[in-house]
Amino acid sequence: MKLLSDLNKKVIVITGGAGLIGKEFVKAVIENGGIAIIADINEQIGEEVKENLSKELNTTNIDFIKLDITSKNSLSECILYLDKKYKRIDALVNNAYPRNKNYGKDFFEVEYSDFVENTGLNLGGYFTASQQFTQYFKSQGYGNIVNISSIYGVVAPRFEVYENTTMTMPVEYAAIKSGLIHLTKYMAKYFKGMNIKVNALSPGGILNSQPEAFLEKYKEQCLNKGMLHNSDLKGTLVYLLSDMSKYVNGQNIIVDDGFSL
Repeated sequence: MKLLSDLNKKVIVITGGAGLIGKEFVKAVIENGGIAIIADINEQIGEEVKENLSKELNTTNIDFIKLDITSKNSLSECILYLDKKYKRIDALVNNAYPRNKNYGKDFFEVEYSDFVENTGLNLGGYFTASQQFTQYFKSQGYGNIVNISSIYGVVAPRFEVYENTTMTMPVEYAAIKSGLIHLTKYMAKYFKGMNIKVNALSPGGILNSQPEAFLEKYKEQCLNKGMLHNSDLKGTLVYLLSDMSKYVNGQNIIVDDGFSL
C-alpha cells in the first residue's frame, strides 16, 4: 500500500539545491521515494553535490541543471529539459537566495540601488520562477510550489540576539521574506481551479557556524532546542510535497522551536 507521505517518483525541482538547506531537501526527497532535481546557478558545486549525495544515498534519482531564477530563458531551458527527460514536473521548491556583494549591511549603510537589486533578485526571482513553472503546471493539469520564507517574514527582528556580535538582520531579508509570504497567498488564490497549490515554509535560525554569544541569546527566545539543524526542516517539506497536504493551500508553516511566539 502506498503511503500518503511517499513521494512516489514525484519530480521535485529544488532551486538553490546545492546550498546548506537545499542539500537536506534533496536528501528528504530521495529518502521518501522522489526524484530530486538540483537547480542551482553554481554548476561546479551543483555537480559535486549531485555526485556526493548520489553516492551517500546510493541512488540514481538525483539530477542537476544549471538555473538562474531571474532569467526567463534559463527557466524555460530548465523546464524543457525536465519535460523531455521525465515527462512531468510535480513540484517546485523555491529555495535559492541570490544577492549582490553589498547584501547584509547595516540599515543606515544600505544604498537604494542595492536594496532594489537584492529584493529584485530574490523576490523577483521567486516570482519569475513561479510564473514560468506555473505555466507548465497549468498545461500539465496540476502542480505544487513550496516557497522557503522565514520567521523574519512573520515577526519583527529580535535585534537583541545580535548584540556583541558582528551579525545583523538585513533589512532586505525582512522585506523579501514577508513579501514572499503574501506572494504565496496571492498565487494560491490566483490559481483557483487550476489544481496548483502554493504554500510557504518559514524556518527559524539554522545552524551555520554562528558565534556562541548569538546561539545562547537565540536559544533564550526558543522553547527547547534553539537554533535548528538544516535536517529539522525535512519532515515539513515532505509533508507539503506529499499527498498528506493535498488540501493545504495558501498557508505558511513555521518551524522555529517557538521563537516567533
